[in-house]
Amino acid sequence: MVIALLALVLAAAGCVGPSLMTDKQAASIRERDRALARHASAIHTAIQQSGRMGALAFLDDRDGHLVVLPGDSPADAWARYSDSPEGQASRVSLPPVMRFVHRADVPEPPETITRTSLQHYAEMRASVAALERDVRDAHRQIQERLEALQKELADAVAASRKGTDAALAAARADLQKSLNSFSDDLAAMRQFQLQTAQLGWLNHEMNVENAGGIRRVTSASQELSASAARLQEAVRQLSDSLSHQLKELTGRLEAIQARIGALK
Repeated sequence: MVIALLALVLAAAGCVGPSLMTDKQAASIRERDRALARHASAIHTAIQQSGRMGALAFLDDRDGHLVVLPGDSPADAWARYSDSPEGQASRVSLPPVMRFVHRADVPEPPETITRTSLQHYAEMRASVAALERDVRDAHRQIQERLEALQKELADAVAASRKGTDAALAAARADLQKSLNSFSDDLAAMRQFQLQTAQLGWLNHEMNVENAGGIRRVTSASQELSASAARLQEAVRQLSDSLSHQLKELTGRLEAIQARIGALK
């Protein structure tokens, strides 16, 4: 326990060199870390009971009470709290700087986490979730459009069997219009992919800014980027499949028209 207390204080003291702070700032940091170190026993008890790799620990900036948010990384701890009923009902008041304290059997010192980095992570997480919802909606719309195209083709084939060239030409024009609209949907899907790339750039910028304080956010961001890449690959495969089906449908339509011309 003494080792844990010393690690907490030493990590805090080593974050910013004395030459970069005023005496007042240094005294404020030392006092904050001493106040948090007094709760080391409660912090490690909460971590042990949670079964996680550590916890985000800080004193509420509003009333000074201890807040311990268990998780496997700073980002994971904040995400678990944000998604919990407690986090949705009432928000804690974050101080400018917090500590991620590792489990007692993990030989790593506490990590410094800034309030700004957690806010950036929350914004990026919300953006990726919105992008995933948009991709799912676009996938559903494309499926509905494909079903409509298949129905239109079936109607065109039925009309061609009756020998009505005018109806066949109109059906083919409608089919071409639907194909153009479908192409617009694919262009919108590519825009979603561009947004995914922009989110990856934002993740890189955030990691550069907070390289000394939130190393484990990188792992969570990579998982989000991998999820977006899987979505992109799924959309690409769907696009290829739809293009192949549409080519086959167009070929059948032209063959039917050729047979009608031969019968005349």
